[in-house]
Amino acid sequence: MMSGQEGHNKDIVLWKQKVVELCCNLQMEEMNDGEALLKKKYYENCPGCKVDKAKELKTDVSFRNLLNIWMVVLCSALPISSLLPYQYFMIRDFNIAEREEDINAYAGYVGSAFMLGRSLTSIPWGIVADRYGRKPVAIVGIISVIIFNTLFGLSTSFWMAVSTRFFLGSLNGLLGPMKAYCSEIFREEKQALGLSTFSAAWGMGLIIGPALGGYLAQPTKKYPHIFSKGSFWDKFPYFLPSVIISAFAVAVAIACIWLPETLHNHPLGDQSTKDVEALLGDQSTNDVEALETGSKRKDRDKIIQKDENLFRNWPLMSSIVVYCIFSLHDIAYQEVFSLWAVSPRRLGGLNFTTDNVGDVLAISGFSLIVYQLCIYPSLERAFGPVRFARVSGVLSIPLLQSYPFIAMLSGITQYLVINIASLLKNLLRVTIITGLFLIQNRAVEQHQRGAANGIAMTGMSIFKTIGPAGGGALLAWSQKRMHAFFLPGTHMVFFILNVAGGLGVLLMFTPFLTEKKKTPSKQLH
Repeated sequence: MMSGQEGHNKDIVLWKQKVVELCCNLQMEEMNDGEALLKKKYYENCPGCKVDKAKELKTDVSFRNLLNIWMVVLCSALPISSLLPYQYFMIRDFNIAEREEDINAYAGYVGSAFMLGRSLTSIPWGIVADRYGRKPVAIVGIISVIIFNTLFGLSTSFWMAVSTRFFLGSLNGLLGPMKAYCSEIFREEKQALGLSTFSAAWGMGLIIGPALGGYLAQPTKKYPHIFSKGSFWDKFPYFLPSVIISAFAVAVAIACIWLPETLHNHPLGDQSTKDVEALLGDQSTNDVEALETGSKRKDRDKIIQKDENLFRNWPLMSSIVVYCIFSLHDIAYQEVFSLWAVSPRRLGGLNFTTDNVGDVLAISGFSLIVYQLCIYPSLERAFGPVRFARVSGVLSIPLLQSYPFIAMLSGITQYLVINIASLLKNLLRVTIITGLFLIQNRAVEQHQRGAANGIAMTGMSIFKTIGPAGGGALLAWSQKRMHAFFLPGTHMVFFILNVAGGLGVLLMFTPFLTEKKKTPSKQLH
């Protein structure tokens, strides 16, 4: 009897050891790269699982995924930038500015209204994206473009223009979730391609938008044989570029019906319990549940702890701070460039028409496409995002300070030099922003990326709220001191822009900016 009892006890011990071993094999699945006892299971109706399966099969890098990112981001960027070439003339037509020098300041307020609205809603939109998915947020943002961008084109007063831009910014919360989407739709080694596509589409939107605004605004003056005087287009001279962008947004909204969702719609970790039960039978259910419950409780506690400590994630927060500074620099530069280019030569400007501004920005946009899709990913792998961004930031400082001297040129020489300078400035700008995107998304796990990017978008939007108004006011002030002894005229405004850019470059060095170190595969507890 004793030997039989001992044998039975040994069988129980061996059986329990088998349960523990199988559960451990489930946790070791990633480390064993598919050689574990149980292979990873995918939920049939989960969109996130479909995306993960495509990444495992290495079919994630497809023209469809790149096109989806391109369309959604471009749709968001176009209404932000399309008013840049004509906002000076739009404010002038509103007859709100008492002096010509004050037009730039009022134009800055219109640009800031959008960013103010976005700064108030970016975090809520990020939370919604983490809970309900990236796709619904993208669709709502695109619908807001259709409605409020169209209304902006019909603005007949300064305050109508400001309010429509504010509501457009408040309801268009798709940029943060789309940054998370770009890092989730591709496997890790291809994330640079996804985020560079994001940056290229964004940069292209900041180029195509001004081109559309430059070529299509005031059509009765530019194309009188098509758009007659006294017609609808004469009453609303800035409606044509707005309605073209809204029509594109309608097409993108329809295409988003087939946009793949990356968020999982099931509780993670449940499948492992079912797999062990199926292998060991009903007798093992209680022991397996006990083991799995403890494991899931630890995972849940870990997730809650990460959510609570998101602001203590220094690699994330430091990259967001630097990103905000460069966002302020970039939006102020875009505002200043568009207003400076159309300003008269007696105020230090280039005296360009809206067509000329559109030409310059369109040329830069074509170069951005080639650079972001064909050149940047290889350079990022060779140098790393931080080092590459530092070099770009340093090179942009002397380039920007040369702009007032370009205004002293004339004719074809001036046109060629400003095109080259604008092209280089945009390439350097996109290099910095894309590198910071990579750092931010690598600093957090998937379930936090929507909220993390929401924090980044909120901070960025606050700084970008200051940028257009501040840039317009600085340009207006600098044009009132054309004969000053120290940094006369527009030399001053470009110097102040370089101060902001220089601060961003300094903060890209350690100990301030740090990258999150890659951790090894999950360890057993």
